[in-house]
Amino acid sequence: MAGVTDKPFRRLCRRFGAGMTTSEMTTADTALWQTAKSRRRLDLDLDAEPVAVQIAGSEPEQMADAARACVDRGAQIVDINMGCPAKKVCRKLAGSALLTDERLVGRILDAVVRAVNVPVTLKTRTGWDPEHRNAPTIARIAEEAGIAALTVHGRTRADKYRGAAEYATIAAIKNDVAIPVIANGDIATLEKSLEVLRLSGADGIMIGRGAQGRPWVFAELNQCLPGRPRFSPLAIHALRDMMLGHLNELHRFYGEHTGVRVARKHLTWYCKNLANATDFRNRVVRVDSASEQIALTAEYFARADGSISEAA
Repeated sequence: MAGVTDKPFRRLCRRFGAGMTTSEMTTADTALWQTAKSRRRLDLDLDAEPVAVQIAGSEPEQMADAARACVDRGAQIVDINMGCPAKKVCRKLAGSALLTDERLVGRILDAVVRAVNVPVTLKTRTGWDPEHRNAPTIARIAEEAGIAALTVHGRTRADKYRGAAEYATIAAIKNDVAIPVIANGDIATLEKSLEVLRLSGADGIMIGRGAQGRPWVFAELNQCLPGRPRFSPLAIHALRDMMLGHLNELHRFYGEHTGVRVARKHLTWYCKNLANATDFRNRVVRVDSASEQIALTAEYFARADGSISEAA
């Protein structure tokens, strides 16, 4: 979720009930942390515990050094990414490419766990390709290394985001290890979350793309927890205020030039859940100033009525 789950978006998701959020994936090469992009990705939510940071790399000692540096910055959980399918990550034998080298996986996990005194977690996929679904083996290596929890996306690296996620592999992992297992992949509704929990037996679920344009998905899912109130569909004024607040935060966090460009993708996702939003979307993603984005968004809502449930 690099490029999506920045600080403004994480805050928004927590506002709607996300139990925990994690920083964008950050390179383990600390020599690159002085770039503007890395500085923003390492702008941690120190006011919202637990503070979790995700790192990616392929060299055990470099990963250990990065984990220590993250803890020094305030991280209370270090998450290791072995699930990213992006070519530029896999070319460096990081992300899901590590699933092809189980020995290296073990060395990285051992090094990071030894390096810090906070919980270390792991995010992975079911394997490199459908013929090599070795996530159960990776899970055992992780448990032996002292990994505190494991999140599994129900696709292989070869699948990328195509097709449907499968949860049988996650169920096999859950039956084989004692550490908490979290299911991920294609979870965007209350009904789907309950189905995934039933099929996988997982201890929890992680939402990624399902929150794009629908950060209130967490409030919808929390309805099934004991003692939680029923989520009422967002009234149009509440949706307006949320979107305008999100835009203002993006413009402030990134500065106007970059903030406007980052906001475009979020506006595109929001528009999928808005009624009669085609013209608004086509206009708002083409403007170059923060004031124009704000004005066009306010104009759209001034003409709209009803609630998000009617638009979604």
